Amino acid sequence: MTAFEEMGIMPEIGKALEEMDWLLPTNIQAEAIPLILGGGDVLMAAETGSGKTGAFCLPVIQIVWETLNSKSKSNKSQVSDKCLFSPYDIDPNLSLAADLLSAQSKVSNQWQGVRANKAVKKCRGKKNRFYYEVEFTSSGLARVGWALDNASRELGTDRFSWGYGGTAKKSNSRNFEDYGEKFGDKFDVIGNIIDLDYCTISWTKNGQDLGVAFQIPQNLCEQNCFFPCVCIKNAGLKATFHSDQNAPFSCTWIGQLESDQIVNNNFSANSSTNENSPKAIILEPSRELAEQTHNCIANFKKYLSGEIRQCLLVGGLSAKDQMYQLQAGIDIVTGTIGRINELVNSGHLSLQSCRFFIIDEVDAFLAQGNMQTILQLHGRIPRMFPDGKRLQMIVCSATLHNFDVKKLAERVMFFPNWVDLKGEDSVPDTVHHVILRVDPRKDTSWMNLPNTITTDGVHQNDIRNYNNPDKETLSEAVKILKADYVIKAIDALQIDCAIVFCRTKLDCDNLEAYFNHLSTKLHKDYSCVCLHGDRTPQERQANLETFKTKNCKFLICTDVAARGIDITGVPYLLQVTLPDDKANYLHRIGRVGRAERMGLAISFVSNVPEKVWFHANCRSRGKNCWNTELVDHGGCCIWYNEIQLLADIEEHLNCIISEIGLDFKLEVNEFDGKVMYGAKQASNAGGYTYKDHVAQMATNVQQLYELESKAQLVHLGLYY
Repeated sequence: MTAFEEMGIMPEIGKALEEMDWLLPTNIQAEAIPLILGGGDVLMAAETGSGKTGAFCLPVIQIVWETLNSKSKSNKSQVSDKCLFSPYDIDPNLSLAADLLSAQSKVSNQWQGVRANKAVKKCRGKKNRFYYEVEFTSSGLARVGWALDNASRELGTDRFSWGYGGTAKKSNSRNFEDYGEKFGDKFDVIGNIIDLDYCTISWTKNGQDLGVAFQIPQNLCEQNCFFPCVCIKNAGLKATFHSDQNAPFSCTWIGQLESDQIVNNNFSANSSTNENSPKAIILEPSRELAEQTHNCIANFKKYLSGEIRQCLLVGGLSAKDQMYQLQAGIDIVTGTIGRINELVNSGHLSLQSCRFFIIDEVDAFLAQGNMQTILQLHGRIPRMFPDGKRLQMIVCSATLHNFDVKKLAERVMFFPNWVDLKGEDSVPDTVHHVILRVDPRKDTSWMNLPNTITTDGVHQNDIRNYNNPDKETLSEAVKILKADYVIKAIDALQIDCAIVFCRTKLDCDNLEAYFNHLSTKLHKDYSCVCLHGDRTPQERQANLETFKTKNCKFLICTDVAARGIDITGVPYLLQVTLPDDKANYLHRIGRVGRAERMGLAISFVSNVPEKVWFHANCRSRGKNCWNTELVDHGGCCIWYNEIQLLADIEEHLNCIISEIGLDFKLEVNEFDGKVMYGAKQASNAGGYTYKDHVAQMATNVQQLYELESKAQLVHLGLYY
């Protein structure tokens, strides 16, 4: 039995993991997988490269497979004989517990209602006085009462529902009148009585009869069925439809009625599943990350019997082909939020059978302004299913600790389990990160370099002053020196595989051209590919695959690759410019040091301000724009202060980042010894041993011994 099987993962999935050399679960997988298999909502925070994708994919695949197989064994959806809340006749933001008796809504600005799966009707020759009660499990506002099948679930707002609210008001057809007492405190019990013989509705509070509230027209009593119904605002309650004790006030419990006084809720009886409705939706912030997750699922499920149909929904692929795939039937959808939302709105993708809603890298979605879109998608998904199970929400990211993420979790998750293996942002132990200062005032080699990069054109109209460099000249010099320093780092450290981050798409293109030029002129291998938003989806995919298969040495990219892209064994990362968002620093350097392999990240930090493009207010978003005026003067440039950015990053990480010089000599940790970047982190089974450790510490221990002896002698001398 593998370690994953001990956590409840199926042997067939475990076999696939063994082939992938996944022998032991990571910390995040060990914590999250049992929680997801157990049916709870999970909010995950862990270091980048810690295995979050596997943590949610593995249990989701297993539960989807089990659901499909249990469905094939019993295709008939049977209506329960018990009186319960209906998991179908329910508003989107109301959650039901697995017993279908407890309901809760955390929405405070909107009523959320649910009807029961059984209704009562009048039967001649029998007593027709019926009763059920609700007890508040958490304080808040609620209306309780009765409704016809065509009534709104917001009780008391139309002619066909009758409600009693916690503000001591009864209501029908939006006529709110004083009645009874206020309620809504925890443990308050409200009894609901309908007497179809005398055509009355009344309520009780904590065993006290509050009197008749409504006289129902006799024709309604004779011809209609009345459903127990509740609607809630930011409250929780539990219903009782049956009890071993007799119902109070000469009533009969609804759950004890015979078939001639009970009618099933058609919402339950006529429920059906759509072929284009998947069991799981996985949202990813980028096309590349969606493709990576899609491929992981394909690898994980390869030995499962039967078919789990999966679909990749991203831009750049034929929407028509994706529609055909959805029509043929699908079980797991992985995609970007734009394409998924487009297909949902067009009716080609249904969410009625979606049991898992997974949001990966949620902070990236929120930073892009996708809060409302996420809420709209979530609002289309049922909260409960015929087998009594709830919708499961899984939200994860490398940077989870911010207000917007917590706010979203409060709105869409049901008492989530927080798996926090990270705390505040920190750099993984497998990543060494250093900075190299770039100062054109001290290093004047930029004036006469034989091979220089084509810069971004910000200073194309400026006159350079080499004798007494001004601010603009120094800014241009920074751009030239940084490209030169990147090449020097590659040569000095003999880097043959690295990801290189640039600030803009233009910077990436220029650096790619510079590498190709040097490869030809110097007859050295600086082979590279580029990855950014202006490249076509096909080109981006091809370039990423070229780098993954080691058919080139360097991947030059913008922050499009900073989140989640998993390329095993990348030993080096070079940041030509620091990111303007301090959280992205961690995402960038997290591309190395993955899967317990050591990685080195070098950031080139300018000691002088650098003038750069900033097209945030540009109508063309930078396309064919060469307005080099500052933003404050209506232009598209700003002064980039990396000294301040570095200070913000160090404050965020609560550390001082080590510096190196142009000799590229790295500090060697005396306990780790010489580090082989790209190799697995040393352990007692491999690298140094405790014997080596003792030998290394011998000198220090001897010095401590001598100092302690002197201190003891001084103490004795003073005492005597």
